Amino acid sequence: MTLSIGEKIIYPSHGPCLIGAVVKKLVGGTSTTFYRLAPLDDSGGELFIPVDKIRGLGIRQLLARSEIPKLLSHLRTEAVRAKNWKQRAIDNSKLLASGSAFDLAEIVESLTELNETKALAPHDRQTLERAKKLLVCEIAEVLGETKSAAAEQVDRALQAHKG
Repeated sequence: MTLSIGEKIIYPSHGPCLIGAVVKKLVGGTSTTFYRLAPLDDSGGELFIPVDKIRGLGIRQLLARSEIPKLLSHLRTEAVRAKNWKQRAIDNSKLLASGSAFDLAEIVESLTELNETKALAPHDRQTLERAKKLLVCEIAEVLGETKSAAAEQVDRALQAHKG
């Protein structure tokens, strides 16, 4: 996979990022080439990804605009979730690491549904917030709208699931 400066990509667990530049840095006495990524989630900062390690990281293109309705409808389906907290944490960790927007939607749907029956444990609440933030950020980038407008679409889809 070759990335281009100015391209927007999804970096698993970090969400949408803009590829800023290709830079060389000295690491352990060896000159290494990195992609400099700027996260688009308003968190600031930069990420440096070694060019020669890009394949195994799960980096992908943003969803196509045409995939957003399918993604939102995914939020309306009943998710299968583990009954015990430990298995749920393992499952959600794998889903977060995959980088797939549909996996993020599964986390958001299942933990939102669980939250309606009982208060979420702090770890589950943090996972829900993180997955929802990453999902909203990608939807906003793809549709060219504000994060609050994208969050409203996600919330409407989740409400439609209940109704």
